[in-house]
Amino acid sequence: MCVTAVESRPAGVVLTPSPAGHQPFGVRVKAFVALTKPRIIELLLITTVPVMFLAEQGVPNLWLVLATCFGGYLSAGGANALNMYIDRDIDALMDRTSQRPLVTGTVTPRECLAFGIGLGVVSTLWFGLLVNWLSAWLSLGALLFYVVVYTMILKRRTAQNIVWGGIAGCLPVLIGWSAVTNSMSWAAIILFLVIFFWTPPHYWPLSMKVKDDYARAGVPMLPVLASNKVVAKQIVVYSWVMVAVSLLLTPLGYTGWFYTAVALLTGGWWLWEAHALLNRAKSEVTGAKLKEMRLFHWSITYVSLLFVAVAVDPFLR
Repeated sequence: MCVTAVESRPAGVVLTPSPAGHQPFGVRVKAFVALTKPRIIELLLITTVPVMFLAEQGVPNLWLVLATCFGGYLSAGGANALNMYIDRDIDALMDRTSQRPLVTGTVTPRECLAFGIGLGVVSTLWFGLLVNWLSAWLSLGALLFYVVVYTMILKRRTAQNIVWGGIAGCLPVLIGWSAVTNSMSWAAIILFLVIFFWTPPHYWPLSMKVKDDYARAGVPMLPVLASNKVVAKQIVVYSWVMVAVSLLLTPLGYTGWFYTAVALLTGGWWLWEAHALLNRAKSEVTGAKLKEMRLFHWSITYVSLLFVAVAVDPFLR
């Protein structure tokens, strides 16, 4: 769930930022929107809304869906802005993050910090007053986990950063369920675990592609520290667990034949791609021929199709 824009400049060269106050109004607005990482939030909402359909076993209240989505955008946007504030030093060293607003100087660090905290406060109150307080605390927990546990503690210290840090990206599933029921369920926990085991094999192929960026910035992503073969083996292990967990919903009675069929077909294709990547890595294929981004792009399609099936299944039972 990452933006992979790359600027055409020598690696590691930091451009001199323009004063934020001298930027046109439209440029500044776009920069503040960019702080929220909208493309990442799109995927978070894809995992939130379908769970609301499953929890309702039909069409949930439209206002509740809109309120949950807007609150989720504010919360995730605040977390992403604070992530950029903390990581502005390494963002300046990485090609794929070189156009972020704090690196270019379109937004000042103080503005970014205030913006992120403000979104976090507003989103918590929004959820609490317009959805329910269980969803509010879950959204605040996701924000704090992403900012404190992942960004401040794990990211620069361990190759397991994306494994445990990915918990923040799993919480929208619980938020979607709690928004409808004001409670928890095994169905929500299973889908939480699907996203938990999905995150590493989703992100590691991208990390393989841009590992030089991470190495230059001193971020110990697994592909920086381990060979492609070791990373690919880990991807295969997590992939098998993810697919197995995704199939638990049906025997527990939460989903029917449609979800099961989609989970089997999409999961089967995922495993094919994961094993193909491992075979290429074992053969010591490198460069473009490794085709690691095939799995990264499929991972986005997979989670989208799986959660669409979560939303559609109640209507076909």
